[in-house]
Amino acid sequence: MGRLDGKVALITGAGGGQGRAAALMFAKEGARVVVSDVKVDGGNETVQMVRAAGGRAEFIATDVSKAKQVDAAVQCAVKNYGALHIMYNNAAVLHRKDAPVTTLDEETWHQVLDINLKGIFLGCKFAVPAIIAAGGGSIINTSSLAGLLGVGNVHAYTAAKGGVISLTRAVAMSYAKDKVRCNVICPGAVDTPMMAHVLHSENRRLREGYERSHPIGRVGTPEDIAAMALYLASDESSWVTGSVFTIDGGNSAQ
Repeated sequence: MGRLDGKVALITGAGGGQGRAAALMFAKEGARVVVSDVKVDGGNETVQMVRAAGGRAEFIATDVSKAKQVDAAVQCAVKNYGALHIMYNNAAVLHRKDAPVTTLDEETWHQVLDINLKGIFLGCKFAVPAIIAAGGGSIINTSSLAGLLGVGNVHAYTAAKGGVISLTRAVAMSYAKDKVRCNVICPGAVDTPMMAHVLHSENRRLREGYERSHPIGRVGTPEDIAAMALYLASDESSWVTGSVFTIDGGNSAQ
């Protein structure tokens, strides 16, 4: 038996990186997966990978900053698979134009918060009723070390990720009585397309610096984060809600 047998999961930002790793892992453990992403090619590729491995998946194109599209993604899960038990709000953006507060422009501020914070608000808003209707389940939100620590030069991103942590705790307290658990993952540096401009730049010292900042001696992999998401999605975490899980190779312990 798989750890997610009988479960239906919706994963945003699943067209690559952490979301794709989670889709493959969840499906391997028995979940039926709705893959959601603004990137159509990447989302369809994830679905093909899940199906090639013997799993079940559907794709729906979704801009998580748009309420109607997030609602449609939730309804896609219910329509295709009969229920929604797991909502993994994973979609995020690291804007190249993010900057310190004194030089940060309003357009960038809104773009970063629309995806990284509003997107998670909308994911919770539409997933909670569906999960309650299914008899309970799990919401997993993605924050960052930037939501816990003072990270310079990316002030919009840091603000959004801090907001995700507070929102997670509030949702957890509001819906615990309805058997809806809500937790948040705070990854360190993970080797995903969003971090490629740093971790795969021609500046070798830059990558080595990131590796050294993690006492384990390497940056994370998408599978490192997906493994924690799998635990939170499963019934093994049935007594866990409102919690913050730092997956960072020891970075924040220094």
